[in-house]
Amino acid sequence: MSTAQQTGRPKVLVTNKETPEKGITILRHKCDVIFPENVPATRADILKLIPGVDGIMWVGHYALNGEVLDIGAPTLKAISTMSAGMDYVDLEEFKRRNFPLGYTPTVLNDAVADEAIGLMIAAGRRFHEGRLKIDNSQWQGGPQWMLGRDIKGSTIGIIGLGEIGLTIAKRLKGFEVGDIIYSGRKHKPEAESVGAKFVSQSELLKESDYVFVCVPLNNSTRNLINATTLKLMKPTAVLVNIARGEIIDQDALVDALKNGTIFAAGLDVMTPEPLPADSELLKLPNAVVVPHLGSATQRTREDMSVIAAHNVLAGIAGTPMLAPYPY
Repeated sequence: MSTAQQTGRPKVLVTNKETPEKGITILRHKCDVIFPENVPATRADILKLIPGVDGIMWVGHYALNGEVLDIGAPTLKAISTMSAGMDYVDLEEFKRRNFPLGYTPTVLNDAVADEAIGLMIAAGRRFHEGRLKIDNSQWQGGPQWMLGRDIKGSTIGIIGLGEIGLTIAKRLKGFEVGDIIYSGRKHKPEAESVGAKFVSQSELLKESDYVFVCVPLNNSTRNLINATTLKLMKPTAVLVNIARGEIIDQDALVDALKNGTIFAAGLDVMTPEPLPADSELLKLPNAVVVPHLGSATQRTREDMSVIAAHNVLAGIAGTPMLAPYPY
C-alpha cells in the first residue's frame, strides 16, 4: 500500500523536481508529492508515474493529451500546467471530456514584456554583431560604423494585442515611440489605454519599424510570418518573437536576414527547441537568439508554481481553479 493510500491524502505528480519550492510547499500541506527521478524527465518517465495519482502539475512542454488522461483514469481529477502558452495541450480532448485544466496566464506578462524590449534594443542596436566585431578584432569605429535603428519616434507593430502585447505597448510608451499599431482577429477596447490603432496585418508589416509577434501558436498562426509576409516589411525593420517559434517560417527568416529583406531579428523562441548548435540561425550577425527565457525570472517562476499548485488543489477538491483554462 502506498503512503498516499495509508494517509488518505491525495497524491500529486509534479513532472519536474526542479519546480520552485513555493508551489511544492503548498501542495505538500495537503498532498503527498512525487517526482520523476531524472532531470529533465522524459515523457515516458512521467507517464510511468501517472497511475494512481489524483492530480498533476505539468511542468514542461511535453505533449499533454488523451493518453495522459487515459493512463490517469480513474483516480486523476485535475491537471495544471505551469505555463501560459498551451500549444502542446490537446485542448479539444480536455474540452470533450470536460476535464479540469488549469494554467498560469498573466503572472508572466511583465517578465516576457521586459525580455521583448531587451531583444528589441539588442537587435536594433546590433549588440550581437558588435560583440562579434570585438571577438574577431574588427573594431573600427568612425561616424558611420555599426549604426543601428532608433526607437524614439518609431512605428511599433504588435501582432496579437493580448495581455503580453498590451504590456509591451505600455513599456514602450516610456521610449517616446511614434505610432503603435496592432493586428489580430478583432479590435481590442483595451488598446485605447496605450493609443494603439487596429490595422490589417499587411498594413502593420508595411508600416512598422519594429514588429512584435505575440499571438498564440495554433493552426491559423503557424507560419504566419513567412517568405511572402517578410517581403512586406521595411528593409530597416526589426522583428521580435517572444511567442512560439513555429509562428515564423524559420528558413524564410534566415533568408530574409541574409538578404537584407529586414534589418534584424530578436528571438526568444525558435524551431526546434533546443536549437542545435550548428543551426544556420546562429551564424547570422543580425539575429539575437536567446533560449526561451521569457518567463525565466525567480519571482515569475515562483509565482507560476504557486498558481499551478492552487489550481491542482482546487481541481482535486472539485472547487473552481484559481486560473482555469477557458475552453
